[in-house]
Order: sequence, then structure tokens, then C-alpha cells
Amino acid sequence: MNRVLRTAAVAGALLVTGVTVNATQAQAANGHVGVRETVCAQDLQFRTEPGGARAGTLHYGETFLVEQISGGWVYGFAYGTINHKGWVQDGWFC
Repeated sequence: MNRVLRTAAVAGALLVTGVTVNATQAQAANGHVGVRETVCAQDLQFRTEPGGARAGTLHYGETFLVEQISGGWVYGFAYGTINHKGWVQDGWFC
């Protein structure tokens, strides 16, 4: 029963942060400043500020150049469909 509750809690947390998970994300990692990282999440919400308004969605395989890391969020340039600077939750890069 504890296993079911833990799984439900993780799923709920991911729903709140705006990350859609797929099976290939077992190796997802944090970003590194100065590195153009590849998104491992199926969908990763792009935001105007950490935890702020949603400004778009990065999709699996798109890239993000990390310029700054701050408390679980990374700031940088989102390549692909967005082509703009903003924030994404850290920990969802291949």
C-alpha cells in the first residue's frame, strides 16, 4: 500500500510542476551551466520566471542552453518551437 501512495504522490507532484513523464526518463539529469542540454521529459513547461506563468512547452528531444541555475530551476535559451529565453524546472535533461 505504501508503494501505491508514493507513486500517487510523485504523479501528483509532476502534475503540479507541469512535467509529462515517459519511460525513457529514468536517466533524466540536472542541467549544467554553459551546456546545451536535451530535454528528456515528454513535455516540459517553459516559464517567464521560476514557478511563474507558463510561456510555452518544450518537447522531448528539443534543446535548452543553460545559463543560470537557481533552486531547482534553470534559466536559458529554449531552442526549437520556442526560441526564447526563460525558465524550466531542472532535472529533466538527458
